[in-house]
Amino acid sequence: MPASLGWEPHADAWALVVALLGGYLYALSAWGPRHAPGGVGATRRHRLYFFAGVGSLWLAADWPVHQLANELFSVHMGQHLVLSLVTAPLLILGTPSWLLRRLLSPSPVAAVWHALTRPLPALVLFNGWVALYHFRGVVNLSVTNDGFHLLVHALWIGVSLVMWWPVLSPLQEFPHLSYPARMAYLFGQSIIPTVPASFLTFGQTVLYRVYDTPGIVAIDPITDQQVAGLLMKIGGGLFIWVVIASLWFRWSKEEQEGGPDVLYWRDLEHDLEHVTTSRP
Repeated sequence: MPASLGWEPHADAWALVVALLGGYLYALSAWGPRHAPGGVGATRRHRLYFFAGVGSLWLAADWPVHQLANELFSVHMGQHLVLSLVTAPLLILGTPSWLLRRLLSPSPVAAVWHALTRPLPALVLFNGWVALYHFRGVVNLSVTNDGFHLLVHALWIGVSLVMWWPVLSPLQEFPHLSYPARMAYLFGQSIIPTVPASFLTFGQTVLYRVYDTPGIVAIDPITDQQVAGLLMKIGGGLFIWVVIASLWFRWSKEEQEGGPDVLYWRDLEHDLEHVTTSRP
Protein backbone atom coordinates (compact mmCIF):
# COMPACT_ATOMS: atom_id res chain seq x y z
CA MET A 1 0.00 0.00 0.00
CA PRO A 2 1.46 3.42 -0.88
CA ALA A 3 2.67 5.47 2.05
CA SER A 4 0.21 8.23 1.30
CA LEU A 5 -2.65 5.79 1.92
CA GLY A 6 -1.40 4.75 5.33
CA TRP A 7 -3.79 5.32 8.20
CA GLU A 8 -4.06 8.99 9.09
CA PRO A 9 -6.97 10.61 10.95
CA HIS A 10 -8.10 13.95 9.54
CA ALA A 11 -8.90 16.81 11.89
CA ASP A 12 -11.56 18.33 9.65
CA ALA A 13 -13.58 15.10 9.59
CA TRP A 14 -13.23 14.50 13.32
CA ALA A 15 -14.15 18.11 14.14
CA LEU A 16 -17.52 17.66 12.42
CA VAL A 17 -18.08 14.23 13.98
CA VAL A 18 -17.30 15.47 17.49
CA ALA A 19 -19.41 18.62 17.05
CA LEU A 20 -22.48 16.75 15.79
CA LEU A 21 -22.27 13.73 18.08
CA GLY A 22 -21.21 15.70 21.14
CA GLY A 23 -23.91 18.30 20.64
CA TYR A 24 -26.57 15.63 20.09
CA LEU A 25 -25.69 13.61 23.20
CA TYR A 26 -25.40 16.76 25.32
CA ALA A 27 -28.83 17.97 24.16
CA LEU A 28 -30.45 14.62 24.93
CA SER A 29 -28.96 14.46 28.43
CA ALA A 30 -29.17 18.15 29.42
CA TRP A 31 -32.38 19.25 27.68
CA GLY A 32 -34.22 15.96 27.27
CA PRO A 33 -35.40 15.54 30.88
CA ARG A 34 -37.02 19.00 30.76
CA HIS A 35 -38.29 19.28 27.18
CA ALA A 36 -38.81 15.79 25.76
CA PRO A 37 -42.16 14.00 26.13
CA GLY A 38 -41.95 11.84 29.24
CA GLY A 39 -38.36 13.02 29.77
CA VAL A 40 -37.06 10.55 27.20
CA GLY A 41 -34.75 12.43 24.86
CA ALA A 42 -34.86 10.18 21.81
CA THR A 43 -36.29 6.89 20.66
CA ARG A 44 -34.06 4.07 19.47
CA ARG A 45 -35.14 4.90 15.92
CA HIS A 46 -34.00 8.51 16.32
CA ARG A 47 -30.63 7.45 17.71
CA LEU A 48 -30.14 4.89 14.95
CA TYR A 49 -30.80 7.44 12.23
CA PHE A 50 -28.60 10.11 13.80
CA PHE A 51 -25.68 7.79 14.52
CA ALA A 52 -25.95 6.42 10.98
CA GLY A 53 -25.82 9.98 9.64
CA VAL A 54 -22.71 10.79 11.67
CA GLY A 55 -21.21 7.45 10.62
CA SER A 56 -21.78 8.22 6.95
CA LEU A 57 -20.06 11.58 7.46
CA TRP A 58 -17.08 9.91 9.11
CA LEU A 59 -16.77 7.26 6.39
CA ALA A 60 -16.98 9.87 3.62
CA ALA A 61 -14.59 12.42 5.13
CA ASP A 62 -11.91 10.46 6.98
CA TRP A 63 -9.29 7.86 6.01
CA PRO A 64 -8.97 6.40 3.41
CA VAL A 65 -11.61 8.27 1.41
CA HIS A 66 -10.04 11.61 2.30
CA GLN A 67 -6.70 10.64 0.76
CA LEU A 68 -8.33 9.15 -2.33
CA ALA A 69 -10.50 12.27 -2.75
CA ASN A 70 -7.35 14.38 -2.89
CA GLU A 71 -6.13 12.19 -5.76
CA LEU A 72 -9.33 11.45 -7.69
CA PHE A 73 -12.08 13.93 -8.47
CA SER A 74 -14.55 11.06 -8.84
CA VAL A 75 -14.00 10.12 -5.18
CA HIS A 76 -14.22 13.80 -4.25
CA MET A 77 -17.60 13.91 -5.98
CA GLY A 78 -18.69 10.75 -4.16
CA GLN A 79 -17.87 12.40 -0.83
CA HIS A 80 -20.24 15.26 -1.49
CA LEU A 81 -23.00 13.00 -2.76
CA VAL A 82 -22.84 11.07 0.52
CA LEU A 83 -22.88 14.25 2.61
CA SER A 84 -25.82 15.75 0.71
CA LEU A 85 -27.93 12.66 -0.04
CA VAL A 86 -27.21 10.39 2.94
CA THR A 87 -25.79 12.32 5.89
CA ALA A 88 -28.16 15.30 5.82
CA PRO A 89 -31.50 13.43 5.61
CA LEU A 90 -30.39 10.96 8.28
CA LEU A 91 -29.54 13.83 10.63
CA ILE A 92 -33.04 15.28 10.16
CA LEU A 93 -34.71 11.91 10.68
CA GLY A 94 -32.57 11.27 13.76
CA THR A 95 -33.33 14.53 15.55
CA PRO A 96 -36.42 14.39 17.82
CA SER A 97 -39.10 17.00 17.17
CA TRP A 98 -38.76 18.54 20.62
CA LEU A 99 -35.05 19.15 19.98
CA LEU A 100 -35.72 20.70 16.57
CA ARG A 101 -38.27 23.02 18.19
CA ARG A 102 -35.74 23.94 20.88
CA LEU A 103 -33.06 24.72 18.29
CA LEU A 104 -35.49 26.79 16.22
CA SER A 105 -37.14 28.54 19.17
CA PRO A 106 -35.25 31.89 18.99
CA SER A 107 -37.37 34.16 16.81
CA PRO A 108 -34.52 35.28 14.50
CA VAL A 109 -33.47 31.67 13.92
CA ALA A 110 -37.06 30.60 13.24
CA ALA A 111 -37.59 33.48 10.79
CA VAL A 112 -34.41 32.72 8.84
CA TRP A 113 -35.10 28.98 8.80
CA HIS A 114 -38.67 29.53 7.61
CA ALA A 115 -37.44 31.78 4.80
CA LEU A 116 -34.67 29.44 3.66
CA THR A 117 -36.66 26.21 3.74
CA ARG A 118 -39.52 27.29 1.54
CA PRO A 119 -39.35 25.26 -1.69
CA LEU A 120 -38.02 27.90 -4.10
CA PRO A 121 -35.36 29.37 -1.76
CA ALA A 122 -34.25 25.86 -0.76
CA LEU A 123 -34.00 24.85 -4.42
CA VAL A 124 -32.02 27.98 -5.31
CA LEU A 125 -29.76 27.82 -2.25
CA PHE A 126 -28.74 24.19 -2.72
CA ASN A 127 -28.21 24.36 -6.45
CA GLY A 128 -26.52 27.75 -6.19
CA TRP A 129 -24.04 26.19 -3.78
CA VAL A 130 -23.51 23.23 -6.13
CA ALA A 131 -22.73 25.63 -8.99
CA LEU A 132 -20.49 27.85 -6.84
CA TYR A 133 -18.55 24.93 -5.46
CA HIS A 134 -17.57 23.68 -8.91
CA PHE A 135 -15.67 26.85 -9.79
CA ARG A 136 -11.99 26.03 -10.27
CA GLY A 137 -10.69 28.14 -7.41
CA VAL A 138 -13.11 26.67 -4.86
CA VAL A 139 -12.29 23.04 -5.70
CA ASN A 140 -8.53 23.67 -5.84
CA LEU A 141 -8.56 25.46 -2.48
CA SER A 142 -10.72 22.85 -0.78
CA VAL A 143 -8.23 20.12 -1.73
CA THR A 144 -5.12 22.03 -0.67
CA ASN A 145 -6.34 23.84 2.47
CA ASP A 146 -7.61 21.79 5.45
CA GLY A 147 -9.34 24.73 7.12
CA PHE A 148 -11.28 25.57 3.99
CA HIS A 149 -12.01 21.87 3.50
CA LEU A 150 -13.68 21.77 6.92
CA LEU A 151 -15.75 24.84 6.04
CA VAL A 152 -16.77 23.30 2.71
CA HIS A 153 -17.96 20.06 4.32
CA ALA A 154 -19.92 22.01 6.93
CA LEU A 155 -21.55 24.05 4.15
CA TRP A 156 -22.41 20.91 2.17
CA ILE A 157 -24.21 19.52 5.19
CA GLY A 158 -25.87 22.84 6.01
CA VAL A 159 -27.30 23.53 2.55
CA SER A 160 -28.32 19.88 2.26
CA LEU A 161 -30.30 20.12 5.50
CA VAL A 162 -32.12 23.08 3.97
CA MET A 163 -32.68 21.13 0.75
CA TRP A 164 -34.18 18.11 2.50
CA TRP A 165 -36.34 20.03 4.98
CA PRO A 166 -39.34 20.58 2.63
CA VAL A 167 -39.41 16.80 2.18
CA LEU A 168 -38.65 15.49 5.68
CA SER A 169 -39.66 18.14 8.21
CA PRO A 170 -41.44 16.53 11.19
CA LEU A 171 -42.66 19.90 12.54
CA GLN A 172 -46.13 21.14 11.72
CA GLU A 173 -45.07 24.71 12.45
CA PHE A 174 -42.36 24.34 9.77
CA PRO A 175 -44.27 21.88 7.60
CA HIS A 176 -43.06 19.69 4.81
CA LEU A 177 -44.80 19.81 1.45
CA SER A 178 -47.70 17.66 0.31
CA TYR A 179 -46.84 14.44 -1.51
CA PRO A 180 -47.35 15.87 -5.03
CA ALA A 181 -45.39 19.01 -4.14
CA ARG A 182 -42.55 16.98 -2.63
CA MET A 183 -42.27 14.88 -5.75
CA ALA A 184 -42.26 17.97 -7.99
CA TYR A 185 -39.69 19.64 -5.74
CA LEU A 186 -37.38 16.62 -5.85
CA PHE A 187 -37.83 16.40 -9.62
CA GLY A 188 -36.41 19.92 -9.81
CA GLN A 189 -33.56 18.92 -7.54
CA SER A 190 -32.75 15.99 -9.84
CA ILE A 191 -32.69 18.10 -13.02
CA ILE A 192 -30.67 21.20 -12.15
CA PRO A 193 -27.39 19.47 -11.13
CA THR A 194 -27.21 17.84 -14.57
CA VAL A 195 -25.92 21.17 -15.94
CA PRO A 196 -22.55 21.20 -14.10
CA ALA A 197 -22.44 17.41 -14.46
CA SER A 198 -22.56 17.80 -18.24
CA PHE A 199 -19.51 20.09 -18.22
CA LEU A 200 -17.61 17.41 -16.33
CA THR A 201 -18.85 14.48 -18.40
CA PHE A 202 -18.26 16.01 -21.83
CA GLY A 203 -15.24 18.19 -21.02
CA GLN A 204 -12.10 17.50 -23.05
CA THR A 205 -9.69 19.31 -20.72
CA VAL A 206 -9.03 18.88 -17.00
CA LEU A 207 -10.91 21.62 -15.17
CA TYR A 208 -9.03 21.51 -11.85
CA ARG A 209 -5.25 21.75 -11.62
CA VAL A 210 -5.14 19.64 -8.44
CA TYR A 211 -6.39 16.70 -10.50
CA ASP A 212 -4.43 17.31 -13.70
CA THR A 213 -1.92 14.49 -13.16
CA PRO A 214 -2.51 10.81 -12.34
CA GLY A 215 -2.28 10.10 -8.61
CA ILE A 216 -2.08 6.98 -6.48
CA VAL A 217 -4.62 5.20 -8.66
CA ALA A 218 -3.53 5.15 -12.29
CA ILE A 219 -6.60 6.70 -13.90
CA ASP A 220 -6.39 9.25 -16.68
CA PRO A 221 -7.47 12.66 -15.28
CA ILE A 222 -9.99 13.19 -18.09
CA THR A 223 -11.55 9.79 -17.44
CA ASP A 224 -11.61 10.51 -13.72
CA GLN A 225 -13.39 13.82 -14.38
CA GLN A 226 -15.93 12.13 -16.65
CA VAL A 227 -16.65 9.49 -14.01
CA ALA A 228 -17.23 12.31 -11.51
CA GLY A 229 -19.75 13.90 -13.88
CA LEU A 230 -21.56 10.60 -14.38
CA LEU A 231 -21.72 10.04 -10.63
CA MET A 232 -23.25 13.46 -10.16
CA LYS A 233 -25.71 13.08 -13.03
CA ILE A 234 -26.71 9.43 -12.82
CA GLY A 235 -25.87 8.43 -9.24
CA GLY A 236 -27.33 11.52 -7.59
CA GLY A 237 -30.31 11.61 -9.95
CA LEU A 238 -31.08 7.93 -9.43
CA PHE A 239 -31.06 8.36 -5.66
CA ILE A 240 -33.52 11.27 -5.90
CA TRP A 241 -35.78 9.24 -8.18
CA VAL A 242 -35.78 6.37 -5.71
CA VAL A 243 -37.01 8.82 -3.06
CA ILE A 244 -39.67 10.13 -5.46
CA ALA A 245 -40.85 6.57 -6.11
CA SER A 246 -40.94 5.90 -2.37
CA LEU A 247 -43.08 8.99 -1.82
CA TRP A 248 -45.41 7.92 -4.61
CA PHE A 249 -46.00 4.47 -3.13
CA ARG A 250 -46.43 5.90 0.37
CA TRP A 251 -48.93 8.47 -0.92
CA SER A 252 -50.86 5.76 -2.77
CA LYS A 253 -50.96 3.58 0.34
CA GLU A 254 -52.17 6.42 2.56
CA GLU A 255 -54.82 7.40 0.00
CA GLN A 256 -56.14 3.83 0.03
CA GLU A 257 -55.98 3.38 3.80
CA GLY A 258 -56.91 6.94 4.76
CA GLY A 259 -54.02 7.06 7.22
CA PRO A 260 -52.34 10.20 8.58
CA ASP A 261 -49.15 11.76 7.35
CA VAL A 262 -46.38 9.36 8.36
CA LEU A 263 -43.81 11.88 9.56
CA TYR A 264 -46.25 13.87 11.69
CA TRP A 265 -48.02 10.78 12.98
CA ARG A 266 -44.80 9.15 14.22
CA ASP A 267 -44.02 12.26 16.24
CA LEU A 268 -47.57 12.45 17.66
CA GLU A 269 -47.62 8.71 18.33
CA HIS A 270 -44.37 9.02 20.28
CA ASP A 271 -45.84 11.84 22.38
CA LEU A 272 -49.06 9.92 23.06
CA GLU A 273 -47.15 6.82 24.18
CA HIS A 274 -45.40 8.81 26.89
CA VAL A 275 -48.61 10.51 27.99
CA THR A 276 -50.33 7.14 28.29
CA THR A 277 -47.51 5.45 30.22
CA SER A 278 -47.17 8.41 32.59
CA ARG A 279 -50.79 8.22 33.79
CA PRO A 280 -51.33 6.65 37.23
